[in-house]
Amino acid sequence: MHLHRTTTMRPWRRMAAVVSAAALGVGLLAGCGSDKSDKDSNDAAPAAAAGKFPVTVEHAFGSTKISKAPKRVVTVGYTDDQTVLAFGTKPVGMTDQYPNPAGKSPDINTQWPWVKDKWGDTKPEVIMKNGDSGPNFEKIASLRPDLIIAVYSEIDKAAYDKLSKIAPTVGRTKGEKEPFSAPWQDNALHIAKALGQAEKGEKLVDGIQGKLDAAKKAHPEFAKKDAVALSWYKNSVAPFTSTDVRGRLVTGIGFKYQTKIDKVADGKFFTVLSPERIDLVNTDRIFVINDKADMKALKKSELFSNLDAVKKGNVSYLLDSEGPAVGAAISQGTLLSMPYAIDELVKSVG
Repeated sequence: MHLHRTTTMRPWRRMAAVVSAAALGVGLLAGCGSDKSDKDSNDAAPAAAAGKFPVTVEHAFGSTKISKAPKRVVTVGYTDDQTVLAFGTKPVGMTDQYPNPAGKSPDINTQWPWVKDKWGDTKPEVIMKNGDSGPNFEKIASLRPDLIIAVYSEIDKAAYDKLSKIAPTVGRTKGEKEPFSAPWQDNALHIAKALGQAEKGEKLVDGIQGKLDAAKKAHPEFAKKDAVALSWYKNSVAPFTSTDVRGRLVTGIGFKYQTKIDKVADGKFFTVLSPERIDLVNTDRIFVINDKADMKALKKSELFSNLDAVKKGNVSYLLDSEGPAVGAAISQGTLLSMPYAIDELVKSVG
């Protein structure tokens, strides 16, 4: 699924990446890497932070052995770059989860407050944009990676096989039934292991979990209320499921989630509600993630404005990529964005 800039719902991911079996031949993959501009821009990439190797990581497509600390990491998952950054490694290639305006440099995906200092002056190559049918295999090969991370991703087995011919590739967690449904903790620990830094991963996850627990303790009233996170999409109210990172963060600070949405979504990370099902978001607290244009359209919706929570003012309006970009921090749900997202989410409740 690709949402154009005019619909301004940038944290959404495509639900069905289709990679043609003939998209790229093995011979072409083997012949890449000679382009001077790619080579010059990425040879200066810093060495990876030290970890314990070798490691073998089991994932949805099998198992991958990583013999030594990778120096040139490409991240295919939408937020995998942030997790890799948390362990001291700057990817040489990454996916743009949020559309970067044409000609804008540096890439806005490297400029969020929670990642800007980590990237510094490094400008990674973009190997896929939100809405593309799949990663650019030729470009990935030209970056000469020694590790590919495709965890927060919906790549299929065919795409995984192509990536594995370029470099050792780690797919999403083994227990993840649907793309984007794994707990943020699992994704973080999964990538930490691939980078040989499992112990540091546990410490970082424990730190964030402690922050969530502290929010719960400070606000016991949250536990008595049900809530939902949603966006305005295609002129409709579109709530996220409880297994989506946005839903997990809402429950993480103590709220109960409207899990009936999960059944309607039928395995997807969100659903678009028909007018007769607007009751599903008639909860005690609503968290809206949109930028200004779509937020304005949502507020004009009679179905939405007539909800009890809206009438009572129990709605948190969180700008997505604009302003403080609280929505982006929540939607990314990474080791780097979570501390900021937790603080802002709690603050939004008042």
